[in-house]
Amino acid sequence: MQTNIYGEMLENCSKAPLSGFYRDGMCRTSPQDFGNHSVCAIVTDEFLIFSKKAGNDLITPMPEFHFAGLKAGDRWCLCATRWLEAYHAGVAPQVYAKATSNKALEIIDMEILKPYCM
Repeated sequence: MQTNIYGEMLENCSKAPLSGFYRDGMCRTSPQDFGNHSVCAIVTDEFLIFSKKAGNDLITPMPEFHFAGLKAGDRWCLCATRWLEAYHAGVAPQVYAKATSNKALEIIDMEILKPYCM
């Protein structure tokens, strides 16, 4: 059982839209999850544009995958590496800490993450 970055029980990130590597709303990860989808981000337009330019279009709906596309304010389980890339580019979104897995700390230093936590 994974905990959040505070060592507490991991909370749900988003069921609408349904997020997470396992599509269960939780930012849990495993060895099969090469992207480490462990950061519960509250996405912004600025981040969504950055992500699309980086090759991961989270804006455009894809009905064939039951994906309506994200909009600013949605919560979404991001890959820890993508969040860190956004941080270095100056567009990192806020993070819902109680739903962010402790596995994110394998990639992102807590001191970097802390100011973005809600």
